[in-house]
Amino acid sequence: MHPNKAFDWHDRDEMLRFVADRSFAHIFTSSDSGQFVVHAPILVTDEGKLWFHVSRRNRIADHVDGRPLLISIAGRDAYQSANWYVSDNQVPTWHYETVEIEGEARELAEHQLIELLDRLSERFEDEHSPEAPWTRAKMGPGKFEAMIKAIVGFEVDPIELRGTRKFNQHKPADDLAATIQGQQGAGRQDIVAAITEVRHG
Repeated sequence: MHPNKAFDWHDRDEMLRFVADRSFAHIFTSSDSGQFVVHAPILVTDEGKLWFHVSRRNRIADHVDGRPLLISIAGRDAYQSANWYVSDNQVPTWHYETVEIEGEARELAEHQLIELLDRLSERFEDEHSPEAPWTRAKMGPGKFEAMIKAIVGFEVDPIELRGTRKFNQHKPADDLAATIQGQQGAGRQDIVAAITEVRHG
């Protein structure tokens, strides 16, 4: 996380909503066999726990259960030119938002793994294919049951959440206005929206 406290993100519920909205994570762990990372879709449960799954053939699969994990979820990011400021002696920087989560993993039971897959597909099918959403009922007999054996699911109960939202909110008003103008010129309305959110959040 960025060391400047001006960028700290403290609201736990807000951070979990961010994680749920982004729904894709970098998941890190280590063991005597080395360091491991996997990139996986992630579900935030109603209880605030994180569920994800990986292929049993993934090199991380045997190094997750019972181990501490670091989960990183990134959001909007963009370059900031020093030319866009009003003040002199500025340097380029990067806008970004991210959440880090620490917790110990435990393997999901098969019925929980199936629930995870159903809930993930339901959410994104409703968003991307609402007129004819895919469900596992469309698969042939025995196909889903065979495929479920090839993956393993995990749950993480967060013990620590850390967030950063770095969108020049520490700058004086004229430089912040210039930041907005520069990002608008770059076509980054998403960054302009983020600046507004952190200013009024």
